Parts: sequence; structure tokens; C-alpha cells
Amino acid sequence: MSCVACRDGAGFDLPITMAFQPIVDVRTGTVFAYEALVRGQDGGGAGSVLTQVSPDNRYAFDQLCRTTAIEWASKLDLTADGASLSINFLPNAVYEPRACIRATLAAAMRTSFPVTRIIFEFTEDEAMDTGHILNILRAYRAMGFKTAIDDFGAGYAGLGLLSKFQPDIVKLDMALIRGIDTDRVKRAIVANTLNMLRDLGIDPVCEGVETVDEHNALRDLGVSLMQGYLLAKPAVEALPPISWVRPLEDVARTA
Repeated sequence: MSCVACRDGAGFDLPITMAFQPIVDVRTGTVFAYEALVRGQDGGGAGSVLTQVSPDNRYAFDQLCRTTAIEWASKLDLTADGASLSINFLPNAVYEPRACIRATLAAAMRTSFPVTRIIFEFTEDEAMDTGHILNILRAYRAMGFKTAIDDFGAGYAGLGLLSKFQPDIVKLDMALIRGIDTDRVKRAIVANTLNMLRDLGIDPVCEGVETVDEHNALRDLGVSLMQGYLLAKPAVEALPPISWVRPLEDVARTA
């Protein structure tokens, strides 16, 4: 099963690789997942790669990112301690979910990577057909993948989508996290968003955590899953070491 868009699109000729950044559970001291982030093989950042993506080659780019992420995750034994692999995908590059997933499944089978450890996350950076997105998310869930909405609170993927489909994970946009320790409004927004997500049975992830004060403010709000430079920067073709932050109560006991 395939479609004309899949068959007739242009290839993506720029060589790529992947960097990995952990999403950590700060309460259990474990890694929940590693997000795969595209990089150029020449050392170029994600921006230099993404500028080469066009409507003609985005299908090939999306497929290449998926297979490259899985191949490197397998080489690095990413799931050894129970972590999952989070792969970003482009909704506009998925024409028919069950047809467009074949390369992903083939890569997982070839590398013996468990599909139950794959999370597909997306960000709506342009107005899209909600029906199309729902079709993708429902198909992925039916195939055993987990799903995540990235940058929640910053893009088009908002409450309307959540009312129709509840993904496994929602990642709160870093703009809501930045300076949350000193911003009463942000704390109120994040606190109420967290309560809503928990009521819906969705795991919240706070990304863009860069300071100890932000980390501690989020812990006070009951956040367990965090991602950001404070904890670990992305590492190219490697799983980076994690800088764990000691809980305030532990610091107080040893002061």
C-alpha cells in the first residue's frame, strides 16, 4: 500500500545524523525517554538541515529522520534501562499513516528495536487539518506507538485537539517554563494545565528547564518529567550524562 505523494516526492540528499536529549523523571532519578534531534553530518545544527526541507522532499526527510533515529538508538542500546525513543514527525509528510509507517517498522525490525518503546511527537507549526492529525494519531495508537504533542501552549495544537484525542504525553512549551519561579501568572497557567492533563490521564513533560530555580518551582507543582539544558544538553550520536538536581529537602537535611 502506498500513495502517489510517497512514490513521486523528491529524495532528501543532505546527509544527517541524530543527537539525543533525555526526558528525565526527577522523582525516580531515571530516564523516561530520549528525544532524537536531527543534525547535519557535517556538524550543522537542526536549523541548517531544516532549511533544506521543502514540500517536494519533506516525505523523504521525515522517513530518513525516523529510520536514522531508530538505527542510532539501537546502536546506543537506548532502551537498556527502560527508556523510550521520542521521534519528531511532520504531519504534512504523512499522507496515509499505515502506508507511511512501513520504513519505520522495517527499521525497527532490522535493528530489533521494540516498537512499544517508540513515541511519536509532533508540533503544529502551521494551520493544519485537525481531521488529518487525528487520523494519524489514532492510527499510531492502534499500531502500538505512543503519541505526544510538543510545544503545547505555543502553537495550533491546543484544547480543541485535546477534546477529540488524548495523547500519552503533552510537552509544555518552554516559553511557559522560562522564569516560572518568579512569574505568578506562568505558575497559575502551568498549575492549571497540569491539573487538566492529569485529569485526562496524560503525562505532562516540562521542557526547556534551564535553572535550578525553575526545576524546583516545577517540582513544587508536582512535575516529575522534565527536559532541558539544566539536566542534559543534546549529544550527537551519544546518550549524554545527566546532571541530577538534588531535591530541596535533601539539601536542607545536609545543610
